[in-house]
Amino acid sequence: MMENKNTQFKVNADGPLEISGEFELFDTSGEIITRQGPIYLCRCGNSKDKPFCDGSHKASDFSG
Repeated sequence: MMENKNTQFKVNADGPLEISGEFELFDTSGEIITRQGPIYLCRCGNSKDKPFCDGSHKASDFSG
C-alpha cells in the first residue's frame, strides 16, 4: 500500500469527487486502475464510464 500525505479529496458541489496526488484506485477484481490524479469519480450514479465522471450529472437533477 502506498503512503502519501499529498493525496487530496474534494467534493465538488453538485458534481464529482475530485482526487488528486498519488494513490491507488482498484477495480472490483483487485487490479489497479490508476495511481495518480487528478481523477473525477461519479457521485450521481448516471455516468456511463463508472467509476469515473462523464459529466452526466449536468443533465440530471443531482445535487449534493
